[in-house]
Amino acid sequence: MKSIFYALFLGLCIFANAQNKLSGTVTDENKNTLENVIVSIPELHKETKTNAQGVYELSNLPSGSFAVIFTHADYDSNTSTVKLNQSEIALDITLTEAHTHHIDEVIISTVFNKMQSQNVMKVENKKIKDFEQKGVTSLVEGLATIPGVSNVSTGTSIGKPVIRGLSGNRVLIYTQGVRLENQQFGEEHGLGLNDSGIESVEVIKGPASLLYGSDALGGVLYFNPEKFANANSYSADLSQKFFSNTLGSSTQFGLKTSSENWKFLVRGGYNTHADYKLPDGNRVTNTRFEETDFKTGISYSNSSFSSTFRYNVNLMNLGLPEELGVNTTVRNPDFPRQGVFSQIASLHNKFYFKNSKLDLDLGYISNDRKEFEDSLQPILDMDLQTFNFDAKYYLPHIGKIETIVGVQGMSQTNKNFGEEILIPNAKTNDIGALITSNYEWKKNTIQLGVRFDNRNISTETHGVVGEEGYFKAIDRNFNSFNASLGYKTSISEKLTVRLNLASGFRAPNLAELTSNGVHEGSNRYEIGNANLKNEQNIQADLNVEYGNKHFEFFVNGFYNKINNYIFISPNGSVIDDNDVYDYVQANANLYGGEAGVHFHPHPMDWLHVTSSFESVIGKRESGEYLPLIPSNKWSNTIKTELKWNGFKEGYFSLNLDTFFAQNNVGEFETSTSEYSLLNLGFGGIVSWNTFKFSLNLSANNVLDRNYISHLSRLKADGISNMGRNFVVGLKFNL
Repeated sequence: MKSIFYALFLGLCIFANAQNKLSGTVTDENKNTLENVIVSIPELHKETKTNAQGVYELSNLPSGSFAVIFTHADYDSNTSTVKLNQSEIALDITLTEAHTHHIDEVIISTVFNKMQSQNVMKVENKKIKDFEQKGVTSLVEGLATIPGVSNVSTGTSIGKPVIRGLSGNRVLIYTQGVRLENQQFGEEHGLGLNDSGIESVEVIKGPASLLYGSDALGGVLYFNPEKFANANSYSADLSQKFFSNTLGSSTQFGLKTSSENWKFLVRGGYNTHADYKLPDGNRVTNTRFEETDFKTGISYSNSSFSSTFRYNVNLMNLGLPEELGVNTTVRNPDFPRQGVFSQIASLHNKFYFKNSKLDLDLGYISNDRKEFEDSLQPILDMDLQTFNFDAKYYLPHIGKIETIVGVQGMSQTNKNFGEEILIPNAKTNDIGALITSNYEWKKNTIQLGVRFDNRNISTETHGVVGEEGYFKAIDRNFNSFNASLGYKTSISEKLTVRLNLASGFRAPNLAELTSNGVHEGSNRYEIGNANLKNEQNIQADLNVEYGNKHFEFFVNGFYNKINNYIFISPNGSVIDDNDVYDYVQANANLYGGEAGVHFHPHPMDWLHVTSSFESVIGKRESGEYLPLIPSNKWSNTIKTELKWNGFKEGYFSLNLDTFFAQNNVGEFETSTSEYSLLNLGFGGIVSWNTFKFSLNLSANNVLDRNYISHLSRLKADGISNMGRNFVVGLKFNL
């Protein structure tokens, strides 16, 4: 195995072979040494712990500037930037007693890998552990707990993330460092990711085309995979969750092992859920689903380069709900149903030179989606194959100016093998180039960049002219220049202001360009428009944050102007008893924002009170409201920290989410009434002699409220969302 990896990576280029060591002592404010402080360098996948004398050491490090994070459960975290340019560097750190429990995260999704306090763009960073404490049924349901993020759902198994009113192909998903492509244009095509083996998610709320090209017009969800084990260590874990409402079960098993240079991990998961139950006791027929997920990774690193290969295979078998039928707790989905087989392979390489570095990422995504109507013979069978690459060169610093030049590309093929065809066989090719710079001085940071992209879409002719399912061949090129300018300043030690102005674009997708037939999910005959233009937007964002040891608040405001916004509109004709809709374009505007506070009074530092409010309004320039705009939401949480003998990192939380009435509705939508949901949580780490495990207990919709979310696709049929749900989660370190 080692010989294979040496052949693959060592032959790529010649490196400077500098080896550095970072070491030091961690103490508290009284100069007492601290044991078991986690010391990590995220960019290098390096991590260790301090020993009984508070001493740590990280060796075999490349040259360059890196963020080093020091964390301990009882102390506020510390993040320091260290420049490694000689064989041995000493860094001693003093940690203060925990008050805010705030970690200054290193942000991966914004390419400069800055700490959030240095970043010109406000990026939400949430741990998957936080979602687990909330007892969510799916990953996309957890995303919807982040201010500014919502969820278009079809039952419990299908969910599509919404960022400030934009969804589908307007939100780009990254996982394992590569863009996820899974026919996301479809209303019944969900996120397609399992939280197994994912550590955290970063949310960019706003256009990120400078960094990612087409489809990042509305924002980016960047999922960070779990870390490898520390050097010269081994770990294994088993976790189990139970869901009362769906009689569901979620099982995960993970194994990690690492030497000084080599790292390996493997993780498997299996989820199964019956139909979800309503407050009146009925179950929503065919909302059941089964999911099998497998992830593995292997990494090699030394002081000159690192290379990480990750692979994920996911199999989803999910029902497509249509009505309230016979109540059953059967788990095998009935007809109609979907079977989705997805594979994601990624290879990430970092090459470290004396004063610069090169990132080279390669990705392969396979998405095989089948739909079964009334038999095991699929009526719809789409196979999507995607290859992409991303190369970024970090130039040597010129004073305090950091500059990155990069090139990204994608090659994609879509093929049909079923009787029904939603979109024709097609090829899509992307190429984009960017340059961006970051400059810091005193308490200020400015970042700017420009980018050019080209997308070519070519399709094949299919069917008979004048009949449903006829697709005329097209060959279109879409070009776009985009730019971004961001500024951050610390007005005082506790007050930070960020202002960003950025443009983005989205090339029309295949459904919008070529559709010619009945969309079964909405009973519409949809006709595409081969002459559609790019959606092009420009958005202004303002972020203000204040924080001291006991009080924090934030305010985020945005204004988003979108030219050539694509939507469907009835043309007044009827085909086979179905109203006909055309894809058309018009200019649109979205505006709103999020605000929140966090209060943890002294001396009751164990008490945390948080409150947040989010709002977005979307209109076409002609005055009509845009569809799928989430209702205003007010979220309030009281959380206490619990500690006693044998019980660590304990918590109890009470959360009340209020969703206001949504009367600003688009075409084909109906208004939604106001409702509130009460949720409870309790958990921590239980220790008994040498036996230790983590426990999470949740009760969601405690009052069993009957409600319909504005973004539920079952709303048109008058079907309510899930009733009361108790969740029990256990995790054992083996």
